[in-house]
Amino acid sequence: MWQWFHRLGSPQRFYRLAGTVSTALMVAAAILAAAGLYYGLVDSPADYQQGESVRIMYVHVPAAWMSMFIYMVVAASSLVVLVWRIKVADAFARASAPIGAWFTFLALVTGSLWGKPMWGTWWIWDARLTSELILLFIYFGYIALRNAIEEPETAARAAAILALVGVVNIPIIHYSVEWWNTLHQGATVTKFDKPSIHLSMLIPLLLMAFAFKFYYLAIALRRARSLVLEREKGSRWVREMFGGTA
Repeated sequence: MWQWFHRLGSPQRFYRLAGTVSTALMVAAAILAAAGLYYGLVDSPADYQQGESVRIMYVHVPAAWMSMFIYMVVAASSLVVLVWRIKVADAFARASAPIGAWFTFLALVTGSLWGKPMWGTWWIWDARLTSELILLFIYFGYIALRNAIEEPETAARAAAILALVGVVNIPIIHYSVEWWNTLHQGATVTKFDKPSIHLSMLIPLLLMAFAFKFYYLAIALRRARSLVLEREKGSRWVREMFGGTA
């Protein structure tokens, strides 16, 4: 396993593998998104309390999940950068951060659209909303710090430390509905013994969740691939691959 891990950390191997894998992931994401949108917007029933507005859930909930998932990927990649100094991990963390910020923004916007008919307001300083907004600012801070330092290794270490410090916000987001009195409902899908959501709504929700995840991985791999190529442009394998033009 460790041998495979270090082989994947080779910029040359990563560049070649990421191109193939990202294409397959993008195709899978498109298929899953089409199925999820059809079942979510057309086939699934309206909620007996929320009516048609419940369909925002099929974008809002997966986007919120992705905002946290991507941050954990950034943090895990940052740990690899600090411990093993693997350049590919730094490229993947750097490529993932803007995507995570966009998913966080999407979660906040769709949450506001959903909150207006449900709560009667676009925004309230609810514990989960506030901690999700803080996550967006952490993403912005990570991106800004990376761009503020010119020396690549120094920028990578500084951003990695910030990413690891910011992990403390993830359990706050996840458990905020249990720790404080919030407007958000508790867990539904993650109650694996008996989810509090009907199968007709659960299926499109999971389809959209996997579509978002595959989309993220496809875009992150492509962005990381470009970052690796930019960082390794003076290396021998890049010159050989592009016939000495890189």
